[in-house]
Amino acid sequence: MKVTTPRLTQHVRTVDGRTGEPVLFVHGNVSSGAFWRDTMAALPGGFRPLAVDLRGFGETDSLPVDATRGARDFSDDLAELVEALDLAPVHLVGWSMGGGVVLSLLRDRPAAVRSVTLVNPVSPYGFGGTEGAGGRLTHPDGAGSGAGGVNPDFVARLAAGDLSDEAMTSPRSVFRATYVKNPVPDEDFYVRAMLTTRTGEGNYPGDAATSEAWPHVAPGKTGVLNAMAPTRFRLDDLHEIDPKPPILWIRGADDQIVSDTSMYDLAHLGALGLVPGSPGTPAQPMVTQTRAVLDRYGRYREAVLADCGHSPQLEHPEAFVRLLAGHLREARF
Repeated sequence: MKVTTPRLTQHVRTVDGRTGEPVLFVHGNVSSGAFWRDTMAALPGGFRPLAVDLRGFGETDSLPVDATRGARDFSDDLAELVEALDLAPVHLVGWSMGGGVVLSLLRDRPAAVRSVTLVNPVSPYGFGGTEGAGGRLTHPDGAGSGAGGVNPDFVARLAAGDLSDEAMTSPRSVFRATYVKNPVPDEDFYVRAMLTTRTGEGNYPGDAATSEAWPHVAPGKTGVLNAMAPTRFRLDDLHEIDPKPPILWIRGADDQIVSDTSMYDLAHLGALGLVPGSPGTPAQPMVTQTRAVLDRYGRYREAVLADCGHSPQLEHPEAFVRLLAGHLREARF
C-alpha cells in the first residue's frame, strides 16, 4: 500500500489478513522492503508485519536525504508512518543501515517503541572514520567516511539496472560476495530489489567531498552514505532514554560489511594494501562499538548465527524467525 504523510508518500508491504501487534521492518542500504518478504510471511500469528521502503528506495518517493541531520530524514519519515497508521507502540526491526534508522527513531521517540531488533546494524558511530570502542574520530572532518569512498562503477551499474555478473562491481556480484556468505534461493528477486535504489547526490551515494587527510575523502552534505558518516550520525547516548524497550541484536558471524574488519572500511582496506598510501589507520571496530553502546543501554541480548554473512533473514530464515518471534513475545510483558 501507499501511505501519504506530510513529508512524503511511502510504500509499505503487508501480509493479507494479518492482525495483531504491529512489527515494522526497515531495510538496509541498496535494497528495499522486499528483503523482508519471506520473514513477514513466516512471522507467527498475533503479529501484523509491515515493511517500508525508505525514501529513495523501492517505490517510496525519491526525496533527497539531508545528511547534515544524520539518519533523521529516514527516522522522521518512519515516525510519521507510525503515527499515520496508528502503530505505536510498535516493534521495530532494522537491518544494516535500517538498524541505525530504527535506533535513531528509538532515541527520539522511545515511548512509541515496544521493542527493537537489530540485524547486523551499522555501528552507532556510523560507517568509517572512527577508531576504538568509543568511536573516536580519526580526523575531525570524518575522513575515511561518506560518499567519496564508493566505487563509481557500482553506482553506474545500479543506475543502469545491471543484472549481470560480468564484473565484481555488478550488483549481483556484490550481493553474492558480501550480502550473503552462501547462495540463497530467489537471488534474482533480491538483486532486482537492489536495483530500485535511486542514485545521485541527493540519494545514493550522495555528494563527495575531499579531505587533506588520508584517504582524502570526507562526508558531503547530502545522500545516504553521508548520512551514515560519524560526523553526522552518533548514537552513543541511547542509555539516557526513558523508557528503554528491550533490544535483540542478531548478527551473522561472517559478515563482511558490518564487522571489526569490514571489507567496505577504507581504513581496513588500506591496512590490507588495497587502498594505497595508508598511514596505518586502524580499522573501525564496528561490532565492538555496537556492543559497547548496548552494554551501557543494558536491556539487550546478542545472538550470533554461525556460517552466516550480512543477511541472516535470508541465510538462516528459520533460526532468524525463531529468534525474532521469541523476542517479540517476551516484549509483550
